[in-house]
Amino acid sequence: MVIAPQWIGDAVMTEPLMRRLADRGERLTVGALPWVAPVYRLIPQVAEVIEFPFAHGGLQWQARRQLAQQLRGRFDTAYLCPNSLKSSLLPFLAGIPKRIGYTGESRIGLLTQRLKNPPKSQRPPMVAFYSALSGESDLANDRPQLRMNDADVDLALMSMGLQRGAYVVFAPGAEYGPAKRWPAAHFSTLARLLDRTVVLLGSSKEFDLCEEIAAPVNAEQPGKCLNLAGKTTLVQAFSAIAATKNVVSNDSGLMHVAAAFGVPQIALFGSSSPLHTPPLSEQATVLWLKNNPAYHPPLDCAPCFMRECPLGHTRCLTDITPADVLQKI
Repeated sequence: MVIAPQWIGDAVMTEPLMRRLADRGERLTVGALPWVAPVYRLIPQVAEVIEFPFAHGGLQWQARRQLAQQLRGRFDTAYLCPNSLKSSLLPFLAGIPKRIGYTGESRIGLLTQRLKNPPKSQRPPMVAFYSALSGESDLANDRPQLRMNDADVDLALMSMGLQRGAYVVFAPGAEYGPAKRWPAAHFSTLARLLDRTVVLLGSSKEFDLCEEIAAPVNAEQPGKCLNLAGKTTLVQAFSAIAATKNVVSNDSGLMHVAAAFGVPQIALFGSSSPLHTPPLSEQATVLWLKNNPAYHPPLDCAPCFMRECPLGHTRCLTDITPADVLQKI
């Protein structure tokens, strides 16, 4: 059994781990929260997905005990992708003999095999971080891969009124905070410059952000931007990404989805680092001013990994212009 992480981007980055485990003959059941479970249904090596009845946050001790009773005796090994203490309770309570994960939040006694927590300064890219749970060391070429049936994609596109390759996807959100978000005004300017419809994707929390981008463009060019944030299922959003001409996104979960589908994409990095969470695709172009030798004055503050810019200017993102992105597209 694999205990999945709680965020879409992290879930995508566990796909190479699934392949490694399946290649050595393990039958894979993934336990996941409902909002990431669809990711694992797109991974052919996963035989079963169990959706956890847990809400985000809180210990929910009774629910974990009840589920543990249902799982008792079903699994030989549990691989724990999250580092949290509560994520290790279910395999422990279910009596799964081998429980493998990082030490995380002092999970001594709850795990039977603990990997050392890497120091922040030496933490590997997340794909390698998860793949190491397999006990294998040749992780350099691991790249997440997602595949969808063409008929399912076409059906989803029809439900959204989209045609393959006739639009560009913008994913302007970033759950972590505004220091990872390219300015809405920049997205609007880029939309005006493109010769295709722009489809904006994100969660319901990002609807207002997407509307801030779409409204001024649609006022000048009616119908140019289609705001689907919070209006799609995860499968519909994945289908829109799989069939798009190009994706422009911040460092977010949908960035990793685009990389796993191998579609052309522009990934915009600000407070975070592509050395740690890069889009692992030959079709990906990363724009990050920290590694741009032509950018002056240099960004000594990046990456800060803060939710909001501690200096108040967010130059790491605002100084990436719509023209810069258009040139890469």
